Parts: sequence; C-alpha cells; structure tokens
Amino acid sequence: MKNVQLRISRKKLLHNFLHFKSKLSPSTKLLILVKANGYGLGDLEVASLAKDFGADYLAVAFPCEGIKLTKAGCGLPIIILTPGIDNFEQILDYGLEPSIVNLSSLKSVTNTAASMAKSGYPIHLKLDTGMQRVGFDQIDIEELTGFLDDNPYVRVKSIFSHLAAADEPRHDSFTLEQIKCFCDMAEKISDSLGYSPMKHILNSAGIERFAEAQMDMVRLGIGLYGTSCIDTGNLLPPASMVAPVIHVKDVTGGTIGYGRHGKVEGDVTRIATVAAGYADGVDRRLSRGSFRFMLNGTLVPTIGNVSMDTFMVDVSGLDVKPGDEVTIFGDNPNPVDMAKFLQTISYEVLTSVSSRVERVIVD
Repeated sequence: MKNVQLRISRKKLLHNFLHFKSKLSPSTKLLILVKANGYGLGDLEVASLAKDFGADYLAVAFPCEGIKLTKAGCGLPIIILTPGIDNFEQILDYGLEPSIVNLSSLKSVTNTAASMAKSGYPIHLKLDTGMQRVGFDQIDIEELTGFLDDNPYVRVKSIFSHLAAADEPRHDSFTLEQIKCFCDMAEKISDSLGYSPMKHILNSAGIERFAEAQMDMVRLGIGLYGTSCIDTGNLLPPASMVAPVIHVKDVTGGTIGYGRHGKVEGDVTRIATVAAGYADGVDRRLSRGSFRFMLNGTLVPTIGNVSMDTFMVDVSGLDVKPGDEVTIFGDNPNPVDMAKFLQTISYEVLTSVSSRVERVIVD
C-alpha cells in the first residue's frame, strides 16, 4: 500500500509548456519558475522536465533553492529573484545569477565579484514599474548607469520587471502603462551600457494576454502548473495528490473525529479513513462534509474534521476497501476548484503540499 503521493504527469506538464510556447516567436526564450519546490510539484522533478522540454532558464526565489538545483546538476542557468543583501559570495560560488533590485545590492555584488576575482559576472536588473515591491525606480536610473559604466566585475544579462495585474482586464490600461514604462527605462539603461541585455516583463498571464510584449524572454510560472487567467480548459492539471484508504468501518451512531463534528444518526453509515491530513496539505476547511474527493469514480464527502495525518469520508453504499486510492486533487476535483472553494488561489493549494508527500513522475 503506497503512502500519500503527488503524481506529476509528464504529458500534462508538456501540454501546458507547449500551450504557452505556441504563443511565442521562435527567438523568444522561455524561463520556468521552480521556486517554492516547483510550486509544490517538486523543484528537482520540474527542473529536469523543463530542461527536457527545451526551457532556456530557471528562476527560484532564494539562494538555497538555486544551490539545491545546482548540486543536483540541473544544467540550466538559474536566476535568484530574492538574493538578499549578504548572500552574494555563496551565490557567485555556485554560479547562480542574482536579481539586483537596488543600488546597495549592486554595490555589494560588485564588491563580492571583485574580491573573488570575477569579471563580467551575470546579473539581472529588476525595475519597479508599478508593483511597488522591489526594483529600481525612474529616479535611480542615472545613478545606476553611472555605477555600471566601465564596471568590469558585473555584466547585465537581463533587465526585467513584473506585471501587477496582467490577469485582470479591468487593469489593462495600468498593465500597458507598466510595459511602456519598462521599455523606456530599459532603453535608457541599454543605451548607457553600450550593449543590449535581454528584456522580459511577461508572466504567465502576460503571455496569454499581452504576447506582443514578449520581448527577449518570458517567465512561465503558474501557467505551467495548470492555471490560466483566460480559460483553464486550455490547460491540464499536471499533478494528482492521492492517498490510500487505510480503514473501513460501518457505524450506526455516535460521532466521527476530533470535536465530535461528524454526526452519525439513523441508518448505517460506512466510514473510510484516508492516510492524509493537514500536515500533508489537506486543508482543514475541507472538513465536515464541505468538500468531496474522488474515490472509485464517485465524489465522496468528508465527515468530521480533517486531522493531522488522516481524514474520513462517508462511503455509504459504495464498495470500498483498504488500499483503494482517494484523489484529493487532480482532474476532479482539480486545484482550481479547490482554490475557489477555499477562497484562495491555486498557487496556495499546490504549494501547501508538504515535503513528506512523495513526488513521483508518471507517464
């Protein structure tokens, strides 16, 4: 009997990859986001598949994520989107490429490169065009270009920014203004450098809705993992979280689970206990009959509270035995459906799958 697993479909992931690839010109590079353990699917697994599919770049949030991939021999250049302010020696030592968001970080990475006798080390400049989170502002450009002028220690590999609301048509005028602002700022920097770094601003939603602004590279994140801002029907859920039934019991009364919230009254109720809980990523708000999971072709409701390592479902009238598999999410229910019920986004559903859940690539 297998433990709880997250099964990653190579075919479905490739389908999503090619869906976005089809919107790009042949010369546009494709960067895959594998931060947060590959959006929950497994960073090593997704990185390996992304390389096989033909991705050009990977990106992660923190240095530890990039170091893990490098040690595993992922074989693609890796951008560190949130390198911090004092990790540059470690980043450079592993050949990772930091995103630089302000002048103090730029000076720090330059000093580190100089101390390590490196020249022309690749960096990526992040511009703030409206997210107002991190990045160089318009007023920083003159000082930025002045510092980069004749700087032998670093070389700008790309200039990029991030769209704040590309998935929401009501903000399209703001998105177009972000793109224009980025082009203006990036052109000033390129003119000063005397060479033209790669430029990129589109995320998954941007690729689907503003493909004309694809520039030199795009960054594919949640779209690869099955969520579209236009029509999720174009994409496939590439991961299925499954867990085995470990016990089946007929009960005629009483209560089920912690807090006695599962009420059994009247006729015989058949209860199946499933070997997954909130420690695995089964949200506790899915308790007490509020949500249904797939078991032997039938959607069955939870009964009682989801606990740390198990939850129970009402399987009355069904032929169920220990070892049968319950699909927590996959084709039905899918992560988007679950996210809507939980009033959140599919990112949270996927990244909530804990590290103790085995990741397995199938087909």
